[in-house]
Amino acid sequence: MNGLKQALSRENLAANLKFFVKLNAGLILTAIGIVLFKTPNHFAFGGTSGLSILLASLFPQFNVGGFMWVINVLLVVLGYIFLGIGCMGWTVYSSFALSFFVSVCEVIWPLTAPLTSDTLLELVFAVLLPAVGSAIVFDIGASTGGTDIVALILAKHTSLEIGKALMVSDILIVAGAGVKFGIATGMYCVLGLIGKAFIVDGVIESINLRKVCTVVTAQPDKVQQFILKELNRSATVEQAYGAYTHRELSVLMTVLTRREAARLRDFLRANDQKAFITIVNSSEIIGKGFRSV
Repeated sequence: MNGLKQALSRENLAANLKFFVKLNAGLILTAIGIVLFKTPNHFAFGGTSGLSILLASLFPQFNVGGFMWVINVLLVVLGYIFLGIGCMGWTVYSSFALSFFVSVCEVIWPLTAPLTSDTLLELVFAVLLPAVGSAIVFDIGASTGGTDIVALILAKHTSLEIGKALMVSDILIVAGAGVKFGIATGMYCVLGLIGKAFIVDGVIESINLRKVCTVVTAQPDKVQQFILKELNRSATVEQAYGAYTHRELSVLMTVLTRREAARLRDFLRANDQKAFITIVNSSEIIGKGFRSV
């Protein structure tokens, strides 16, 4: 009994450590994108970083990291007042951790001008790094903090559609960037705002991508053993028959990673060439062995 408890404790510790590492990795990527690419080019796409970029340009004696600290402290206080600190979970940590990582990056890389003269290239990285970082954070069920606190408050106390409300705030920040830094920068910010939404969704789907494999075979035992023993996966088995041949067949359905699906396909090619297999992409696999319900 004690051994089981210790094993479960180690498993929980490993899971929590993995969560914490992924959370901070996502926040660090986001911070690097803000400091190296968004701030020097005045790419204010929205959110706390975009608002901080605008404020830092209006009050140059303070940097973006400093304004992010101030804004996030105010948002956490509002969250505490309207939600209670327990309702915000990791959002509080993310808000302060992102501000900290941005401040650290500003010390390491004190940029006064963009890294390159290619604004479009800078925009690509300004979108890509924070989008990938956000996708990693969202994938583990956490958030990057900041305006997510506003979203939680709106969800609890109003009937306002959160997505639209946050989009309006982002558009206002982008418009402010256009007024402050010029129409060209404003247009780049619009592209960045649109691009980030697509890239975040794409990265999350790519992270979670699995292959749903359905095998129709007359040799189910051989295929089943390969899935169980070699791939260390399970499968659902159903009995069927061929519409043309009227032969009895078995249908095995299993969910695999990309590499495992390729191994199954190679196994069938070498051992059961008469088998029929369909492989379908899915990014929402929920259950034991994958994401928890």
